[in-house]
Amino acid sequence: MIDKKEVVLEVKNLSIDIPVSQGVLHAVENINLHVGRGEILCVVGESGCGKSLTSLAIMGLLPKNAQRTAERLELNKKDLQELTERQLADIRGNRMAMIFQEPMTSLNPSFTIENQLLEPLLRHKELSKADARNQVIEMLELVGIKPAEPRLRQYPHQLSGGLRQRVMIAMSLLCNPDLIIADEPTTALDVTIQAQILELMMSLQEKFNTGILFITHDMGVVANIADRVAVMYAGQIVEEGPVSEIFNNPAHPYTRGLMGCIPVPGKVGQDNHLGTIPGMVPSVVNDFKSCRFGGRWDENYKENFKPCRLTEMPNSRRSYEVNLNEKHLVHFCCDECLHLSEHSLLEGSG
Repeated sequence: MIDKKEVVLEVKNLSIDIPVSQGVLHAVENINLHVGRGEILCVVGESGCGKSLTSLAIMGLLPKNAQRTAERLELNKKDLQELTERQLADIRGNRMAMIFQEPMTSLNPSFTIENQLLEPLLRHKELSKADARNQVIEMLELVGIKPAEPRLRQYPHQLSGGLRQRVMIAMSLLCNPDLIIADEPTTALDVTIQAQILELMMSLQEKFNTGILFITHDMGVVANIADRVAVMYAGQIVEEGPVSEIFNNPAHPYTRGLMGCIPVPGKVGQDNHLGTIPGMVPSVVNDFKSCRFGGRWDENYKENFKPCRLTEMPNSRRSYEVNLNEKHLVHFCCDECLHLSEHSLLEGSG
């Protein structure tokens, strides 16, 4: 487990409810996660599972009708829930920053790149405009925009998608934050540029020792960059652990379904169908009366995966350590889901 002194972000029992015409949308339900300094935590799951809302809740950018509750929501042991909007504004872009999915909608089309990059430095640091400009040029060159100075006079629409995302990465790093939240930052880019951006983020993360909460639905990206993984499904985190454990010993049926969708060279023939998860994501409006994963079990589930050994965690119903590894945890929504998984419960569990 990560030493508590090294944790930059800690979230405990975070829930997000949104009133809708049919009742209450439980977009996120009692999730726990933490990010250590210099660590990349990937939150993975299909669209609509609550990944992006989780990131917005941490940043304090939820829509007005969303109701956020949490037992703990701390950045460097400072409770974000107790801060005023002005105090949050002092932290955003300074101690924590966010890289959004589509840089064209994140950058203001009415201002030059220089104006937008100078803003966080002049807002949060005691720098002259000349010193701030020099720091902006240095950071742009660090993220691979060379020569940087001519780009300062350009507007976002004059840059390619890859360059715009590099600008967003530079902006997030300008104040050397403790935490960066990256919400699918490579989804809108082609594969070649995507690989360059991922390599850039990993090298900069190592250089600045920044914690990164990386949100994605791409398991290939997860395999390349993650230290730890949290798998999210229907508003809940269903499995979490080191990336090697998640890929080699997935325990939750949803995680196993995701693994079954990854084409493996040499195993998936040209004439074979790619793996899919049957059924549809359940509605999270109002309370569940059945299994969240009902109707989504793969008919080859037993053939493709071996059972794991589960040890129930104290004071946590249907949450288990996997194969005696305290860093690898799986969470089941109901007894039916646990039973159908056919794992072995060790003595003292269940």
